[in-house]
Amino acid sequence: MRKKALLALMIAILLPTVGYLLTDYYSKRDTQMPPRYFYDSVTVSYKNGKSINDTAWHHLSNIELTNQFGKKVSFADLKGKIIVLDFFFTRCPSICPKLAKAMKKLQNSFTNNDSIVQFVSISVDPVHDSVPELRKWAEKFNVDPDSWWVLTGNRDSIYHFAINEMKADIADTNVDTAFIHTENFFLIDKERVIRGWYNGFDTTAQKKLVRDIPLLMLEKDQKKTFGQFLKGLLQNS
Repeated sequence: MRKKALLALMIAILLPTVGYLLTDYYSKRDTQMPPRYFYDSVTVSYKNGKSINDTAWHHLSNIELTNQFGKKVSFADLKGKIIVLDFFFTRCPSICPKLAKAMKKLQNSFTNNDSIVQFVSISVDPVHDSVPELRKWAEKFNVDPDSWWVLTGNRDSIYHFAINEMKADIADTNVDTAFIHTENFFLIDKERVIRGWYNGFDTTAQKKLVRDIPLLMLEKDQKKTFGQFLKGLLQNS
């Protein structure tokens, strides 16, 4: 009887588990996740003393800047969050105000997920864009500071980050590297890997961004999903 009971228990666990895995597999095939962008060259060393050159996904380095309240903040403070980032400057007469309005719409779309999504606007004219100027800009566009940072800082650090980390001049080949001015929003996952850029004036691109953010939110919990499923299954057996 014990063998039969054990066999029945195994079948009861195995069948739904297989079903779950099949469903998960085919749902992933049907869902096109945002791709990862940019490689870094790395050197891999082995115990025998040999080493080879390899590639790995480019992970953004940390950067510390100052927000609209004069507080020092960094990407390290956003651990586990998805980031939507753009570059702007407060004296911009055309592109930047329109991007700010588009960013505000995005923020409003994810009000209930402000603990998961962070919006970041970095000034490319930090010499002029002091903290008081940032605060005026933020107030003008009704920025919710809890989930939207408007940032300034050292110009060299910002431009190094924009060009060498964000690859802004690759994402937008029309960008002048002497003055970064792009219409793109950049999507960054919780591992600090760039997952896409989207023209802030293109409604189709914006709709795709709105769809891609939840996909990364689901990807964030993928590792826990099966464990939670199996735990619940065993508890109910």
